[in-house]
Amino acid sequence: MCEAMLLLKNCRLETVFERFNQQVVQTKTETFDVLIEDGIIRHIAKEIQSASGMTVVEGSGQLLLPAMREMHIHIDKTYFGDRWQAPRPMTKGIFTRFEEESELLPRQLATASDRAHAVVQHYIKNGHRHIRSHCNVDPYIGTKHIEITREVLDSYHNQLTYDIVAFPQHGLLRSNVLPLMKQAMTMGATHVGGVDPSTVDKHVDNSLSAIFDLAVEFDAGVDVHLHNRDTLGAYEFRKMMDYTHQTGKEGQVTISHAMALGDLTGEALIKTMVGLVQAGIDVTTTIPLGLDRQTMPVFELTNHNVGVSLGHDSLIDHWSPFGTGSTIEKMNTLAERFGISDEYRLSRIWRYATNHLMPLDDSGERVWPKVGDRADMILVDAITSAHAIARKRPITKTILNGQLVFEATERIEVGE
Repeated sequence: MCEAMLLLKNCRLETVFERFNQQVVQTKTETFDVLIEDGIIRHIAKEIQSASGMTVVEGSGQLLLPAMREMHIHIDKTYFGDRWQAPRPMTKGIFTRFEEESELLPRQLATASDRAHAVVQHYIKNGHRHIRSHCNVDPYIGTKHIEITREVLDSYHNQLTYDIVAFPQHGLLRSNVLPLMKQAMTMGATHVGGVDPSTVDKHVDNSLSAIFDLAVEFDAGVDVHLHNRDTLGAYEFRKMMDYTHQTGKEGQVTISHAMALGDLTGEALIKTMVGLVQAGIDVTTTIPLGLDRQTMPVFELTNHNVGVSLGHDSLIDHWSPFGTGSTIEKMNTLAERFGISDEYRLSRIWRYATNHLMPLDDSGERVWPKVGDRADMILVDAITSAHAIARKRPITKTILNGQLVFEATERIEVGE
């Protein structure tokens, strides 16, 4: 049950862009009160009087922003909440990790639930209203991770929403887990996953046809990891588009990582973007940085109406030790990677964390919050959303489904 009535006092809301010589130079804000009842925003005004039975939360002039989505994480296999442990060197590419999981995942099973809870609680503190978790289905742990992930995420159903991707990490065909995948889909998985059908399963059509057949059979979405680069990756994109159209799954398919998008240029990139839009396929990126790690052209994709979301992939596990769980920090990385530093374009980056929900639309009209919206929001020690992203400003309160679920114990002065 959510708290019946919650009154936010003195919250800063973005109201309009301020322009000079036809360029946005600042975002204007004003202070408002926001009344929430049964998880829904009921009233927004300059001043709302408190009444008996209301829970009053003081906003102290902090910026109110939409809560965020984590669209690619593996909460089922993590070192988070446990002792420090760095990944081992990869000597056989991703197959090194597959070998490790044959021993690691059964050994971690006894504490998998505790560590998954720690990850979810971390994401709540970091202002997330939705989590999409990919969850191993493999010969070593079967569907036990699906069961654990479903139980963990469902325990937060009054706070956040979630997707569970049944993920054949070791290959759907390579590890012969089709029967386990079917079982996973009956246990609460919402999406059918897959990984690199050409290099892991060694047969693009057989792998993708099995994935999409499962999605049709269980009326599920699809979210496939595609890491392959250049023309091989582009070929896999085209096959994903074909199977999406053949199975009527337009608008229900995600390509995670989509590394080849960072390699394609010119007409090849344009044709791929047009095809993704026509198939209703969106993409998720971690904004990869480092040696030989191309970042997909996020803003060009947006300009061509391809949906782009952000994810961390992991916080710390046997694959990587670098995840933070802060999507504000992830947006900062995106801005710095593409040289975005002005007020207007910084403010537009919030869309990648929220499925396009921003306080102001592109013309500067306030579109959030509105009466009738679900009350999923964060208070940030920031002047504007651009400031929050550029300076990685801290979240001080998280409100999900009308409930105050996190409150920081310390406050850092606005303006830093």
